[in-house]
Order: sequence, then C-alpha cells, then structure tokens
Amino acid sequence: MKMYVAGEWSEGHGVFEVRNPENLDILDVVPFASDSDVERAIDFAHNVGAPAARRVPTYRRADVLRSVSILLEERFDSFATSIASEGIKTIKEARREVTRAIQTLSFCADHAGAVGHDSITFDRQPHGSGRTGYVMREPIGVVLAITPFNDPLNLVAHKVGPAIASGNAVLLKPHSATPLTSLMLAQCFEEAGLPAGQLQVLTGPGRTVGSAMVSDERINMITFTGGYATGTSIAKAAGVKKLAMELGSNAATILLRDADLSLAIPDCLSGAYWAAGQNCLHVQRLIVETPIYEEVRERFVDGSRHIVTGSKLDETTDMGPLINRAAIERVNQMVYAATERGARVLTGGEHAGSFYRPTVIENTRSDDSLCREEVYGPVTVIQRADDFDHAIHLANDSHYGLQAGIFTKNLDYALRASTDLKCGTVVINGSTDFRVDTAPFGGRNRSGIGREGVEASVREMSETKVVCFNTGTD
Repeated sequence: MKMYVAGEWSEGHGVFEVRNPENLDILDVVPFASDSDVERAIDFAHNVGAPAARRVPTYRRADVLRSVSILLEERFDSFATSIASEGIKTIKEARREVTRAIQTLSFCADHAGAVGHDSITFDRQPHGSGRTGYVMREPIGVVLAITPFNDPLNLVAHKVGPAIASGNAVLLKPHSATPLTSLMLAQCFEEAGLPAGQLQVLTGPGRTVGSAMVSDERINMITFTGGYATGTSIAKAAGVKKLAMELGSNAATILLRDADLSLAIPDCLSGAYWAAGQNCLHVQRLIVETPIYEEVRERFVDGSRHIVTGSKLDETTDMGPLINRAAIERVNQMVYAATERGARVLTGGEHAGSFYRPTVIENTRSDDSLCREEVYGPVTVIQRADDFDHAIHLANDSHYGLQAGIFTKNLDYALRASTDLKCGTVVINGSTDFRVDTAPFGGRNRSGIGREGVEASVREMSETKVVCFNTGTD
C-alpha cells in the first residue's frame, strides 16, 4: 500500500514489510517515509490543509465524518480482517473494534461545532462596566496523531475524528506494526470528500518518522497513545506546544468480601485477557479481600486455564499473540524477576511461539515490576488485602493512575472508593477494562496528560479566544 501525503498516494523512498505477528507472514509492504516526505507533509498541512480546514463549514465536517462511518459499516468485514491480520486481536475482538469505530466517528459528527460560545460577564469588576463579550473556540491548526498497535482503527478514529470535527489538519503516524488499517481509513476519508491536506498518513518507525515531526514548530498539538518512556521523549522534544498523551497503566480491580463473584470473575477474566493483555485497561492487579481470597484465586485460575489461544481468524479463539518477540521477552523477564523474589506462578508463565499463556501470579512484592510497571501482556497478579483501607492503599501504590475498579454491594465503600482511588476513572462493580467512547478518558501521574473521548478531544484540539466589545455605556 502507498502512504497518503499532500493529497496523493505516495510510494515514498523505501519500503518495509508488515507481518502478521501470529506467524510472521508478510501481509504487505508500505513506504518508509523519508525526511523529505515528512517535510512535504508538514509544509502542506501548515500552508494548505490547516488554513482550508478552518474554513470548512461545520455541517460539511459532520457530513464527511458520517460518510466515513457509513463506509466503515459497508466494509465491516474487510476492516475486521485487517485489524486481526496485522495486529494482535482475534476476529471477534476485531469486529467489536470496528463497531466502536463506526460509533466513534458518528459521535464526532454529532460534536462538530458543538463546543460553542460562552458569554462573559465583564461588569463583575468596576473597570468592566460598559463591556460585553464571549469566549469562542477556534481550531488549533496542525495536529500530529501518533497511534499504537493495539487498537489500529478505533484509537485512530479517536484522534482523527475529533481533529477534523474541530476544523484542524491531521498528520497521522500509525504504529509501524499496524499501518494497513490506518491507510484503509484514509481511503474512506478521501472517498467521503475530505479536502486534500486535512488528513495525511506517514508510515515508518516512530523513532525516525515520528521523531522528525514532534519538534517541528509548525505542529500545533501532539496527541499520542503509547508507553511512558516514549511519551517522556516526546514531551522533551516537543517544545512549547499542546500535548495530549495516554501513557498506560497497571490497573487494579478490587474485590471486597461482599463482591458478587458471578459478576466479578467473568468480567475480570475478560479484562485480563482482552487483546492478550496488550491494553492500557488490562486487569493487571486483582486485589482481593482475605475472606474470599482462596475462592477468587481458584475461580480466576480455573477461568484462565480455559482461555483458548490460537489462530486469530478462528471463531473459537479467545486470545491472540503478543505483537513481537521483544514483547514476549519483556513479559518473560518481568515474570522471571518476580518469581526469583518469591512470587508463585499459579498458571501460565510460558510461551509457545508468539503466544504467551494466560498467566496468574501471587505472592508478589509491592516493588516487583509486575506491581509497579505496565506488563502489557496476559499476566495478572493477585494480591491479598486485609480490609477496605488496605485494598485502597494497594491500588494506589503505583506510578500510574488511569482507571480502577471495585466490586462491592456496600454503598459507603463504593462512594469512598470513588474519592480515595487516585485515577482518572473509577468503575463500581466492574473491572478496569471498561470505556465508552464519549466519556472523558485519561489518567494521572505516569498515565498521561489531558483527556480523550470525543467531546473532550474536540475541546483539547481547539484554542480559546475571548472577544470583548466596548459598548461605551455604563
């Protein structure tokens, strides 16, 4: 496939292979964007795409976004197959992602222009008498969107859709492991009538293609989803520009003694092994109050052993592979390091080829990397809590703060948890692996900066301007 630069499908100045992580079969070759490709794209976005995007009427932005959502629905099977083939999701997981992307772009159409003007009362101070006015929001300009491999369609929609809805030009740098779905989406935007330069897609490794863009002063905002280390590098290189970054988590779900286990266990199993744990909302830490610890451990381990791994396109498969060999080695190292310090593997802890077995571990230490860092694999740590306060302490004992979950029938504990848990979202009677695409999404500490979600992103991707009229009257 070709990349999409300056309104043209370009071959670039080199190519790299896109492989299926399940078996390393070559799926396609795509261009390796050169420095000149990057310069051409930024220049076109700055001088052509962004100025034109500002002038596009709100109804036209909405029409384009709705048209793309319709095209996605018409090509549903092709997009699902692409997601499953180049990425780590099973075909069942991929279909769900396509469904959500259709909805996300539809929500973006609904929110085009929805962030309107707010009046200002100037005469609350004496020197403001005789003045009236309002706050308006304008497009920020050129948005650089850098996306991960685990959601190659819906997370792209979450960045591209709001940027277009708010009147910006977008430079999209998809993950080098999963660029094909992004290029297919760009074809849909072109067919839907999005003017040239308002969306461009540059393909290639982030350390070269992405690095060449983040420091450029013509980029007005960077929206990035990925790891903390990469996010830190981007922040250092970006200079003075707006950043929105979701940088992962090691999310904790608490099960108190009165938890409904018929609800909690299936929900936590799904959250633990969705996308083979390569998910920022992955149930990485399961914190269980002592009276139900043994029962939860037994049921969760049994459920983990029944997770079916295998071919992603097989309808019976529950969990696919890790994205590459480096990911397997990282997960292996974290598990090995914990066991060397006394942790016990209850099931899993092994891999076969690109597949890592669903893994459950107990007796970890609070400073083990499995408890402190993001594993990004199908590994869940079970921790014992003495009581509610101890459970909250364990959940908050983290560098991250994206989401947390708690299962309890006690309203007082539910309300206290919503206050005491230090994170961006608290899910009551649900695992951490829950999100609706309209809600503000983001976290604290190493989990990132800013908020995503359609309406939140539309606001993030616009600038505030105050307009003040001197009426000359008191």
